[in-house]
Amino acid sequence: MAATPYSIDSTERKIDPYRKPEFALKPDGSPDDNDRVEIGPTALAFAEWEALGLEIPQLDSMREFRLQRLVQQLQQRDYGGILLFDPLNIRYATDTTNMQLWIAHNPARACFVSADGYIVLFDFHSCDHLSAHLPLVRELRSGASFFYFESAHRGDEQASKFVASVDELMREHAGDNRRIAVDKIEITGLRALEKAGFEVFEGQEVTELARVIKGPDEIRAMRCAIAAGEAAMYEMEDAVEAGKSENEIWSVLHAGNIKRGGEWLETRIFSSGPRTNPWFQESGPRVVSDGELLALDTDMIGTYGMCCDISRTWLCGDVEPTADQKRIYQMSYEHIMTNMELLGPGVRFSEITQKAHRLPDKFIPNRYGVVMHGVGLCDEYPAIRYREDYDSYGYDGVFEPGMVICVEVYAGEVGGKEGVKLEDQVLITEDGYENLIRYPFESRLLE
Repeated sequence: MAATPYSIDSTERKIDPYRKPEFALKPDGSPDDNDRVEIGPTALAFAEWEALGLEIPQLDSMREFRLQRLVQQLQQRDYGGILLFDPLNIRYATDTTNMQLWIAHNPARACFVSADGYIVLFDFHSCDHLSAHLPLVRELRSGASFFYFESAHRGDEQASKFVASVDELMREHAGDNRRIAVDKIEITGLRALEKAGFEVFEGQEVTELARVIKGPDEIRAMRCAIAAGEAAMYEMEDAVEAGKSENEIWSVLHAGNIKRGGEWLETRIFSSGPRTNPWFQESGPRVVSDGELLALDTDMIGTYGMCCDISRTWLCGDVEPTADQKRIYQMSYEHIMTNMELLGPGVRFSEITQKAHRLPDKFIPNRYGVVMHGVGLCDEYPAIRYREDYDSYGYDGVFEPGMVICVEVYAGEVGGKEGVKLEDQVLITEDGYENLIRYPFESRLLE
């Protein structure tokens, strides 16, 4: 398919946008309507961002940039279109939200994007109003709910109806091109697509490579999400006190995110004392004590749906850290700072793997899964592996300006008393990198 510049004519929209001209606009270009359907940052978040001097993203241009990225990937591969079921890919293509976590395991929504930029959203029933403010969504349809809970033994029937709708769209926008990408789909849906004569390709390649480069407004949105996430982290750290449970302290981070207009936390990885080793233990009823380490990974889906992915390890109480706590912490700090210095445009993933800081042998069995990973709406491509894992899981590629990378480490000896988790979020620039994180490290553990 020859490259075709897409254009959007909002008059083709099948429903009327709710946006009314009498409303003033918020700094991000959305209507300042207290009763609006559209979710977004709260007054608290905007006030904090203004105090920090942050530039606010313009949502219309951010959405246009994302659509351009998807269209570019489709045209490069001569795909007629892409079907999206992953709620974060639907968010990327449309900027719509609808019960994101529920939809992640109940695939009741889908989105079709043609190679000429035409977007059709198949939304959950009675939810037309949730995307009425988005002119890039040119049509609203239904029928994507052919998973077992919704359809039971009628799944094949419902999937066939859905594919007939997709077939109509492909013929209208791609002619005889039967090449379609799909990110995730129920088995009944895949069979129906193949029965209809479609050649199905890997849609996650399309979306991950589209999402990997952030546009100017996406970077502004990420800076805002990080600032809101850091404010919530300060509130959480202030709540650290001997006698409180991990869950009580962890809940403060949730509250701080939500009250600023953030959306959810992907995990609940927060632990204290001996539960910091090994890693990946989730917050629980354990009561913390002075002198213990507390370690967390925010995994926060914040304002504008952007991920704020920071890891820190704190010392509980007004006490002196032990020599072992300082040793592990300082080694972890050196690890991420050394690896961060390796970043820049044109650097290969494999080069990072080979040159990355080496943990002592006793820490290697408990190492984190990656040295670095991409981040945007959530954890994204690429995943940069440790040397020990490259042959089994690694792949190569090149860092480019506009990529955002999380540089992280977990350090805990096998059988050790405690462990340390640290992570910062880094933007690849034209001439190097910029660390987007301003949240401080634990000074008492660095002395």
